[in-house]
Amino acid sequence: MLTNAQRAIIKSTVPLLEAKGETLTKHMYTMLLSEFAEVRPLFNPVHQASGDQPRALANGILMFAKNIDRLEALGEMSAQIVSKHVSLQIQPEHYPIVGACLLRSIREVLGAEIATDAVIDAWSAAYQQLADILIQSEEQAYAQTEAAPGGWRGERAFRVTRKEPESSEITSFYMAPADGGPLAQHLPGQYLGLRLQIAGQDQRRSYSLSAAPNGKELRISVKRQASGLVSNHLHDHVSPGNLLLVFPPAGIFTLAEGDKPLVLISAGVGITPTIPMLQQALKTSRPIYFIHCARNRAVHAFRETVDGLRATHPQLKRFYAYSEVTQTTAADGVDGVGRLDKNRLAKWLPSNLDVDVYFLGPQPFMALVKRNLKALGVPQSQTHFEFFGPASALD
Repeated sequence: MLTNAQRAIIKSTVPLLEAKGETLTKHMYTMLLSEFAEVRPLFNPVHQASGDQPRALANGILMFAKNIDRLEALGEMSAQIVSKHVSLQIQPEHYPIVGACLLRSIREVLGAEIATDAVIDAWSAAYQQLADILIQSEEQAYAQTEAAPGGWRGERAFRVTRKEPESSEITSFYMAPADGGPLAQHLPGQYLGLRLQIAGQDQRRSYSLSAAPNGKELRISVKRQASGLVSNHLHDHVSPGNLLLVFPPAGIFTLAEGDKPLVLISAGVGITPTIPMLQQALKTSRPIYFIHCARNRAVHAFRETVDGLRATHPQLKRFYAYSEVTQTTAADGVDGVGRLDKNRLAKWLPSNLDVDVYFLGPQPFMALVKRNLKALGVPQSQTHFEFFGPASALD
């Protein structure tokens, strides 16, 4: 338990974290991944190279320090962290490793004159308090998914039953439990973790579930990333009949019940969780506005799916925007060419902006959508978004 003196020390380090937080977390990850091979599978090297992971951790540490007197204010951020950890099966034994590297980094980056023994002791106690909260929440999630009908804990073998291209970049993988047992119902918008062995190395990644639950199989739709070790492996080497080790679904970016008009906005592979959300919402009578942005027709996944649903559900309106002009653009039946700016978004939204909005895509796209929704007057409490990778600031 933190003492009042330790809380005061944590709060006093906020300016230092604001100035040097990202330097500190980059140093920590370098140390962690070079010295502790057992945790390397838990971290995507692409996010390390881009700086997204150190940046996200630096922001998380800063928010923790700023709210050390009222940790309940971190509720949604904590829930997002727990969901990410659960999808990758983070275990209690991983926390001491990360904590030791964090404390060493505080000392080495800030220097012994600033990172005194009292500062290190305070941050050690603070980290343990946070770790205890996360470990308890994660265990509750593990136990809940295990106890659910058709649920499980840890990894479970699934057999790939189908592999279907959705665009020139995105391929869907359908999977059914290899044990023939029942399958728990996931929530539209959730994702699941995979554990793979590639070139003798353990790798773990999370992918959105791209189809509504049916109790028989799961579907993920994976974009081939140029530098993505796992996405390229899945595209090139995983075929029907192969087994994949799958962790239970997780995630809090899920569609809440409601009767307000629903707006689903996506770009690129961000369309994957909006498809099961759309399928679920079409079981109700609420109006739905489905907006998707892609570079061009070739990379636009699930267009036939959405168009087919529109043909049979009058409550669904759909709008597409392509950012590239190609020889076929005029014949592609798109509703706009270029970015989803404020004017275009206003044209495609209903006149009454008392709506529920869910949006997902690349970080710059989400920042633009968030800014435009706010400018148009959509209540911020009714806008919801999620990051595929580490969370980052959109403002």
